Amino acid sequence: MERLQKIIAHSGVASRRKAEELILDGKVKVNGEVVKTLGTKVGQNDKVEVNGVPLENEAPVYFVLNKPRGVISAVQDDKNRKVVTDFFPLVEERIYPVGRLDYDTSGLLIMTNDGEFANLLMHPKNEVDKVYVAKVKGIPMREQLKKLIHGIKLEDGMTAPAKVKVISTDKKKNTSIIQITIHEGRNRQVRRMFEAIGHPVIKLKREQYGFLTLKGLRPGDARELTPHEVKQLRVMASNNGK
Repeated sequence: MERLQKIIAHSGVASRRKAEELILDGKVKVNGEVVKTLGTKVGQNDKVEVNGVPLENEAPVYFVLNKPRGVISAVQDDKNRKVVTDFFPLVEERIYPVGRLDYDTSGLLIMTNDGEFANLLMHPKNEVDKVYVAKVKGIPMREQLKKLIHGIKLEDGMTAPAKVKVISTDKKKNTSIIQITIHEGRNRQVRRMFEAIGHPVIKLKREQYGFLTLKGLRPGDARELTPHEVKQLRVMASNNGK
C-alpha cells in the first residue's frame, strides 16, 4: 500500500505537490469514488483515476545507473537541469530513483517503477549497506574517524554506526580518500558526517549498494537488473541487510 499522491507522482501524471492539489480539488477517484484526503493508502488492485483518466498498471522494471555529477536525482526539474531519467530515453515505463544522490555526488543509483520494492530498500530498519568513497579536506585523526564509526550527532539526530577505511592520504595537497559504509539514507548524510568532524567532502561517489557495484558502467551508463539480482535485493532488505 502506498499514499495516493505518491502513486500519482510516480505515474508521471504530475509532481507530488501537484498531485496533492489534484486530490484536494476533487480531481482524483479511487475505485469510482472521489477522494480528497491526503495520505489515503491505495494498493495495486485499486483503480485510480485523475481527471477521469485511469492510471495504467505497468510491469515492474529495475535498472542500475552510474549517475554522473551535475545531475538531479529526480524525474523532472523546474530549472530544466539534467535529471536521471534523461539517461533512459528508450524506457517507456515511468521509472524513478530509489532514494537520492545529491547534485554533486556521483555513483550507483537504482531506478524502478516498483514502489513496494523501492520502499523496502529505502526503509532504515532494513539496513542495506551503501558504500561511498569520499575525497575530503585534511587528514582526519583516528579519534575523529572513531566518531563516525560509533555514530555522530547531526542536527536530525545520531547516525547509526558506520564502517570507515582510509584508502590514502596526500600530505602535500592536505587531502584524504576515505571509504565509508552506511545503511541510512538521510539527506546529504555522508557530507554532513564529514563536516561534523571538520573534514568537508571535496568529491563523493557511491560505489556499492548492497551487493551491486558499478562494474562495467561508465558515468551515464545503465543496465537492467536481472531477476535474480532483484530477488537478492528483496531478500537482503527483508533480512536487515544480511
